[in-house]
Amino acid sequence: MNAIAKAPSWLHRKPSRHPSAGQPRDRRESLLNPRSVAGRVFLIEILIVVLLVAAGVISVVLQAARDALQHGRRESVVAAQAFAEAPGVVEALRSPNPTVVLQPRAEAARKRAGVDFIVVMDTNGIRYTYPYPEEIGKKFVGTIQPSLEGRTTIEEAGGPPLPAGRGTAVQAVVPVTGAGGEVVGLVSAGITVRNVARLWMPQLPITLGAGAAALALAAGGTVLVSRRLRRETHGLGPAEITRMYEHHVAVLHAVREGVLITDADGRLLLANDEGKRLLGLPVDVEGRHVRELGLPVEITRMLASGESVTDEVYVVEGRLLAVNKRPTFPHRVRGGSVVSLRDTTELAVVSGRAKAARGRLDLLYESGVRIGTKLDVVSTAQDLAQVAVPRFADVVTVDLLDAVLEGHEPTAEKWRQLRRAAISGEQQAFPLYPVGEKVPLFPATPQMRALERGLAVLEADLRHARAWQEQNPDRTRGALELGVHSLVTVPLQARGVPLGVANFYRMGDSPAFEQEDLSFLEELAARAAVAVDNARRFTREHTMAVTLQRSLLPRGQPEQDALAVAWRYLPAEAGVGGDWFDLIALPGGRVALVIGDVVGHGLHAAATMGRLRTAVQNLSALDLPVDEALGYLDDLVVRMDHEESAGEATEAHEGEGVTGATCLYAIYDPIAGACTAARAGHPDLVVVHPDGTVTCADVPASPPLGLGGHPFETRELHLPEDSRLVLYTDGLVQDRTRDIDVGLAGLRRTLELAGAECTPEETCQAVVDAMVPRHPSDDIALLIARTRVFPPPGLAEWDVQPDPAAVASVRAHCREKLREWREEEIEFNTELIISELVTNAIRYGSPPIRVRLLHGRSLTCEVSDGSSVSPRLRRAATTDEGGRGLFLVAQHAQRWGTRYTSRGKVIWAEQPLGGGPSTVAKVSTPAEVLFEQFDDPTL
Repeated sequence: MNAIAKAPSWLHRKPSRHPSAGQPRDRRESLLNPRSVAGRVFLIEILIVVLLVAAGVISVVLQAARDALQHGRRESVVAAQAFAEAPGVVEALRSPNPTVVLQPRAEAARKRAGVDFIVVMDTNGIRYTYPYPEEIGKKFVGTIQPSLEGRTTIEEAGGPPLPAGRGTAVQAVVPVTGAGGEVVGLVSAGITVRNVARLWMPQLPITLGAGAAALALAAGGTVLVSRRLRRETHGLGPAEITRMYEHHVAVLHAVREGVLITDADGRLLLANDEGKRLLGLPVDVEGRHVRELGLPVEITRMLASGESVTDEVYVVEGRLLAVNKRPTFPHRVRGGSVVSLRDTTELAVVSGRAKAARGRLDLLYESGVRIGTKLDVVSTAQDLAQVAVPRFADVVTVDLLDAVLEGHEPTAEKWRQLRRAAISGEQQAFPLYPVGEKVPLFPATPQMRALERGLAVLEADLRHARAWQEQNPDRTRGALELGVHSLVTVPLQARGVPLGVANFYRMGDSPAFEQEDLSFLEELAARAAVAVDNARRFTREHTMAVTLQRSLLPRGQPEQDALAVAWRYLPAEAGVGGDWFDLIALPGGRVALVIGDVVGHGLHAAATMGRLRTAVQNLSALDLPVDEALGYLDDLVVRMDHEESAGEATEAHEGEGVTGATCLYAIYDPIAGACTAARAGHPDLVVVHPDGTVTCADVPASPPLGLGGHPFETRELHLPEDSRLVLYTDGLVQDRTRDIDVGLAGLRRTLELAGAECTPEETCQAVVDAMVPRHPSDDIALLIARTRVFPPPGLAEWDVQPDPAAVASVRAHCREKLREWREEEIEFNTELIISELVTNAIRYGSPPIRVRLLHGRSLTCEVSDGSSVSPRLRRAATTDEGGRGLFLVAQHAQRWGTRYTSRGKVIWAEQPLGGGPSTVAKVSTPAEVLFEQFDDPTL
């Protein structure tokens, strides 16, 4: 088509001499000469313009007359209807002399409306009004029957003389209706023919003037077009143009591009020499239909269709032909087409290589985007396998060292055996080692050679790869039978250390791998190896952090009778956080429930969590109230934060100090059935009542730990037996896609659905299944405890008078209770402990004094008084008369201690039951001698 576009340049070349006379033509003579092309076009266009202008003038005149007539009809109807609906017309028609009332009104309305007459008549057509009074009382000339039926009548009719001329051209008759809808009279209004003509006659000069202007404009345009045509043809006649056409044909057949021209029926009108050569057409092919040329079906369909084609490629006799097709006359409904053919066989080879290179670049870019998005070794290996299938290979396998999969540093000693980490492609029909199975390597295999050299190894034809076949004859034989024929093995190595290998297979009709593919696969494997190594390092750090955190969390439940407990701890997918919890048995059958969250992630957060948990256990050993325990924790976090932020210590940690922590601390007393709780920036405690009702405990919210100087408020809850306490961290109810209010609502709904009959273990699992996201971004700690009430048969209490003589009666009551509980084995030790504690309370304490025995997993003896002075254990000298009481208590009790209350203090001592140390033999121990002294009635 380029040659065709250039061919008309012959027509723009102006000859130096006239073709016939040898002299230049005169411009006017050339324009008016009917023998020239320009002269003929000029005369024909002038004739056409004159006819068009005349037709336009006539149509304008006729249209104006018609519009004027329509205007008169509208004016007549409007005037008649306006007068018929005017107030007082109906009353005037019913009056004895309607003419007296209506005649002046009709004339005034006629002049205002610009019509020639307004006639009011009765239902018989007798006029009541008329422009000429002598016509009043005569019969109306026109049709009134439709108007008597309630319709409007418009007609052209003649009538009596009128001011505007004799006769009417247009008149309208409308009914005048009464209140009941009956026709009481008629009103007619009209415009005469002469009056109507006045509406369109003024337009006639304008129309004629516009026609003349159009004629002049068209004539001027025709002159310009003719001059343009004369310049284009250079005044040439038909002979000269024929000669130019012959030159054009010569050029058409000389170009190295095929050209075909077809008509609207699909017959071949023209084919140049190059077109015949490219399509293999005979010499006398013109005039035949394209379906008779014996061309391939695709190109025949294209030639026969009327659709345009742009740079479509067809294969004809081993050539790749780029085809373009355009209509010869785009503005005609049915026209021919011109088709250009260009041989692009060699260009296709070059462009194919360029396309392959571009595809590889795109694949490298996609691999950089997809591989390494997940910090997981197996997922990264699977991404590598999937990114190359099917765009570069049919099957891809990735084998890694076990040390890499476990997050350890790889070593060369373990190259002999890899583990299949990922497969992508036709793996179901391909006899490969499955994922997770060990893949043994032999010295001569492509995989071992790739690991030793650190370079990709090509096996272009696996049928001749003996080492590959001998690795596993059965599997390799099956692979060859399925069409596997080519392999490239690429080592995965990062920082110079091999991690594994990636195997790329081709099968079936896919072409074999070539040497130029190796550099691409090495680049792809290098990028993937870095991502695998990053995932390995993250796996190692994550495993270390999880191991550390799990070692710091409770591994079992302490022995206690107050609560039935179950818990869950789920580390975050991307990194370990500082979530923690604890369950601590306290004296008096009480249990402390603790849960907290350290800000941050990683080893530093886990270590900080361990320090806080140890601190909570130590504070619990002091039996402090919950608000005081949180206060000490707050001071500890502040000191830790200052220590971490001081000097250059922060450079060795992941974050800038502790930056705060949250905690909820609760103590449950099974004897009173009460739970006292306080929280520092932590989510509220949730209570599930025995009837299944779920409520929030509304523990007062206090600032997180680490801010310093803020008091912590407590709340005491009285809980019936079988209530459930739910403690959790914010990771359970809040994440990137879920607001905390939505999470809390979901937690309450899940607890309600779980019901009151579920055990804490079942409730824990139900909450985890419903609330934990698929990929948690934060640690989750969950602790659920079902409350119990200490059984009354295991509780004994006595009030003691502040008199030393009351000690004997207390021992007697204690002895009776122990025999009732069948605990005679510890009767001696218990009486000794009670005697000493009561004696100390009488001597050094203040009323009221009270003794309480708790019989459960162990026996607890409690003596309370109103003094806040704490006793201390000391070792008395041989010459001292006193100071041995608490020493004896410590010797016979498993543990003892003091806790303070709002009314004083409680000294307690705990002894094991069932399997504990046997009772010390009477009379043979110094303790027995001391104990016998308490039997003295004088004491």
